[in-house]
Amino acid sequence: MNTKVPGILKFVVGNRSLDTFRLLWQMIKGWGCFLYITDGYKVYPCLIEDAEHLQRKTAMTRVEGENCRLRHYLARLHRKTLCYSKSVEMLICSVRLLIYYLKHQRIPHFT
Repeated sequence: MNTKVPGILKFVVGNRSLDTFRLLWQMIKGWGCFLYITDGYKVYPCLIEDAEHLQRKTAMTRVEGENCRLRHYLARLHRKTLCYSKSVEMLICSVRLLIYYLKHQRIPHFT
């Protein structure tokens, strides 16, 4: 997330393991951010340097708000429901489409 730009900038689908975080870190580490704020989960310090890392659950309200918004609009993200897709590819496509819609307030035209 960026404090100056609303919305989700990157995401990965997976469990909360170091391998999943490593995929996300490969995407964002080159952005030149001076600070990364996380909720203190144990895998983050493995890749984020201490000088660039702030662990504060209270600073995560915007991220938690976006997560709540995704779960509200996309039934696939609800756990233990019949709507949950077992296809990772379909889940990724659904999240991408929802992020696009939330940013542009329209569904893209597909040909």
